Amino acid sequence: MANPTPDSTYRFQLTPQVGFAELRGCAGYLEELGVTTAYLSPILQAVPGSQHGYDVIDHSRISADLGGEPEFIDAAAKLAERGIGIVVDVVPNHVALPTPESLNPALWSVLRYGPDSEYARWFDIDPSDGQPILLPILGARIDEVIDADELVVDAAGGPGGEPILRYYDHELPIRVGTASLSIEELLSAAYYRLAYWHIAGEELNYRRFFDVDTLVAIRVEDPEVFTRTHEVLLRLMADGTVTGLRIDHPDGLADPEGYLASLAATADQPWVVVEKILAPAEKLSPSWECVGTTGYDAAATLTALFCDPDGAGVMQGAFAEITGEFADWPEVAFAAKKEVLSTILFSELQRLASLAHSACQTNVRWKDYSLKGLTEGLTEFLAHMEVYRAYVRPGHPIPLVSSEQLSAASHAACATLPQRSAEIDLLKAMASGELGRSEVIDDFVIRFQQTSGPVLAKGVEDTASYRWFPLASLCDVGAEPDVFGVELDTFHRWCLERKGAMPGTMNALSTHDTKRSEDVRARINVFSEVPEKWLDWIQDWQYLAGSFEYSEPVAPGEPPAPMIRDARTEWLLWQTMVGTWPIDRQRMGAYLIKAVREAKLFTSWVEPNGPYEAALSDYLDAVYDNATLMESFRLATAYLTRGFVANSLGQRALQLFMPGIPDTYQGCETVSLTLVDPDNRRPLDPSELGVILDRSRAETLDPYADHEAAKMRLSTEGLHLRQRHPDAVGPAGTYVPLKASGEAAPHVVGFMRGDLVIALAVRHTMKLESAALEATTIGLPHGDWFNILTKRVITGGPGALPLSEILGGWPVAILESVDPLA
Repeated sequence: MANPTPDSTYRFQLTPQVGFAELRGCAGYLEELGVTTAYLSPILQAVPGSQHGYDVIDHSRISADLGGEPEFIDAAAKLAERGIGIVVDVVPNHVALPTPESLNPALWSVLRYGPDSEYARWFDIDPSDGQPILLPILGARIDEVIDADELVVDAAGGPGGEPILRYYDHELPIRVGTASLSIEELLSAAYYRLAYWHIAGEELNYRRFFDVDTLVAIRVEDPEVFTRTHEVLLRLMADGTVTGLRIDHPDGLADPEGYLASLAATADQPWVVVEKILAPAEKLSPSWECVGTTGYDAAATLTALFCDPDGAGVMQGAFAEITGEFADWPEVAFAAKKEVLSTILFSELQRLASLAHSACQTNVRWKDYSLKGLTEGLTEFLAHMEVYRAYVRPGHPIPLVSSEQLSAASHAACATLPQRSAEIDLLKAMASGELGRSEVIDDFVIRFQQTSGPVLAKGVEDTASYRWFPLASLCDVGAEPDVFGVELDTFHRWCLERKGAMPGTMNALSTHDTKRSEDVRARINVFSEVPEKWLDWIQDWQYLAGSFEYSEPVAPGEPPAPMIRDARTEWLLWQTMVGTWPIDRQRMGAYLIKAVREAKLFTSWVEPNGPYEAALSDYLDAVYDNATLMESFRLATAYLTRGFVANSLGQRALQLFMPGIPDTYQGCETVSLTLVDPDNRRPLDPSELGVILDRSRAETLDPYADHEAAKMRLSTEGLHLRQRHPDAVGPAGTYVPLKASGEAAPHVVGFMRGDLVIALAVRHTMKLESAALEATTIGLPHGDWFNILTKRVITGGPGALPLSEILGGWPVAILESVDPLA
């Protein structure tokens, strides 16, 4: 059965607290909202208690924590009764290394039986290493752990009553026939090597998801692995229970294109989107058998569209002056990529360099390329990659765009590290498949691509974006932090290209991975419209709060260490405080600790800096205890209301009707002021949403007085409108840009879909006076048009109409053609 393109999706974050029963209970609400497809986080069995589901431990069953298969089938049937389908999140790249390890039956088998395990080919373990699987789970070095008698043999503690080795909460299988040996002999005979957790970044011999040691990569390119890990999901697709798939992290796979082809061959025309993070100007490969991406590019484009380019100079200049960070964004990003290669991703770099060196030993002409030189060349080459991956497939012609991407990176690397230009040129030729084929070269081609993605993810998204943020709203997945604003013509070209290349793609504004919800970004964006006001505020706030300073502890009798100011974190705190206002102390504190650890300047996840984090906590306490400061935040957010409402509703209006399929992240049908996970994965409050939905149905509604209800009305009315006119707003519907005339014309974004629906939004409204809107006009096609937000009919014709008349007091308008025969 072919699966149709959904008209809209609604993302649910399933947890043990919010499972299939709760999903079933939301069926009526989703129908009222106008959603046609529930879009679920992973549903297969994950680590017990998992709050996200991406740590799968058993592909053979649906998660018991979420309710098990019977409850899932029941929820799906309830949704289907209301015409709502299901898209599920698929995790093909990795599985969890859980605690206890026996929870993952496939991994347990490999740890116990080694190469004789039926699952031995599942896992992406370095065969050239010739060593046992490294398990970096110890809290100290192995000799200290043995001497402390922390490793204990349990004669019958395994899942089948077999002997196991215990280390606190960890359970490790014992190789058959070795249980009676001493601990040292038993460990020497094992198919794994226990190690101090600190060495994971230096010697790890299995591929992992980014730098997460507990997410072990699997070889889904193997047909048997593909079949066994997808059996449940494909069965649900075949019987119509599941109507589409979202593919997590395809760039981690050995062959993303081949994987998607396997899916397409197994399922009948599935609606499949991939979590592909596109760089600016990068296009999704047309040879991939999917309809598009999960929409990070849409979120980034819409956020930039509502950012005022006139504020760039003031915001960036002030950020540099106040924080002392005078490097520009490309410099910061490049340095961060090199840093993660030398630290948390060093084991991946080392493995890749060893492959290149091994390849060099197979040809007498290449034997002068040392491991040291190749490692240095690889570091520079990878750090200059500007896309997650160049899609080179061994045995297939290299796409021109892939060749250009690799050439651009290698040329830049040669310029910044000329003494290793010979090594870089060789590595580029090897990564491009230009040096012929062999097992080791093919492996290098694949591993290079599997490494370049984590370098960007950890270096840019999870490091540089927490270091350089003149406007924090622009620092998100797939965005350009140094690009303020998008020209109207550029936006319309982008939409037309999207309609031509990916008409069924997903359009997101918020996801479980965005660093700030769409509404937080919308409010922070307003700073770009009033940059001088922002500077006045932060000067006042810094005066009221004082500087955030800390000093390192010293030994008794030593003079005190000098105080160090962290003005960068002050800047982030002020923007975040206003962006999320009102936010409580606990949520803000958790966010700031995560942010400064990701930045890795004063503290990190690997080496937390206790004195620094304690000083930050104290500083935040002082901020929250300062009544004058808190009142100032309230007044600032009130001042920004006009711009905030316009940005929030504007980006939502455009997202609902631009080419593609609009996704609503849970709770974002109304105003949602959330931060990076886990803050954005808190459970929904259906009763609260129901109250807001009721308010949105009021006969008259002032969007500035009740922003929550206004966004809910826009969402519900917009989604139902999409259902009334699927041909007009769907993949086949036409897209015609509309242009205003007059003083406010550059502020107006508008387009028509299929001659039946018009979407209009006003941006950068803090600069606009009401007279400007009255003096600005826009022409509407002949006939009557119903404004679904104000409930008024507007008549189009040969003359242009005042924009203020069309908007009716809102910063957006959604117009539906009225059938004169109705």
